[in-house]
Amino acid sequence: MKTPFTVDQFLDVFKNYNEAIWPMQVIFYLMGLVVIYLVFKPGSKAQKIINIVLAFLWLWMGIVYHLMFFTAINKAAYLFGGIFILQGVLILFYGVFQNKLSFKFRSGLYGVTGIVLILFALIFYPVLGYFLGHLYPSSPTFGLPCPTTIFTFGLLLLTDKKCPVAIMIIPFIWSVIGFMAAFNFGIVEDTGLLVSGLLTLPMLIIRNKKYIREVNKAQP
Repeated sequence: MKTPFTVDQFLDVFKNYNEAIWPMQVIFYLMGLVVIYLVFKPGSKAQKIINIVLAFLWLWMGIVYHLMFFTAINKAAYLFGGIFILQGVLILFYGVFQNKLSFKFRSGLYGVTGIVLILFALIFYPVLGYFLGHLYPSSPTFGLPCPTTIFTFGLLLLTDKKCPVAIMIIPFIWSVIGFMAAFNFGIVEDTGLLVSGLLTLPMLIIRNKKYIREVNKAQP
């Protein structure tokens, strides 16, 4: 995949972004830890907080990263920014206003896979990047598209009801686009982005179908 920028320009965007927004990275990690805590503490208030945090992260990536930083080297970032903002709005709509997006950890394949992806995004992604030579500030931190999309996939696997299809589409598209560009520049840790997308989407589709069948059976 040919890109309109060099690897040095790409890494410089991370550097400029990370230096400009410090210490927001710490706040993002704290937000991520709060979300992990809340998926084990279900309740309407907890659900709203989780959705607000997730929506904020996508809005932040769209407005701050894509529109304010990535557009300096890639005009397609204007489109990416709009798409990420749309994802944030969709999360607010379904999760906060419609109460159709709620999260709860349950033991089993979905629960374990979801937690593994969340922990990968928060912990193993930056550790793997460090050992591969991608050092801060010229590295993608949590709150940037690739690790945050993996985090999102993990959360979607923890949804305790039918996951709205509209919520799945943008993260999956980005898992392909983001992986192709980043892997082309040797950011090997973003392999986890593609894997998480290819794993999560079919799992959610299967579970949605199962949920629909159960609802239909319960109807008189």
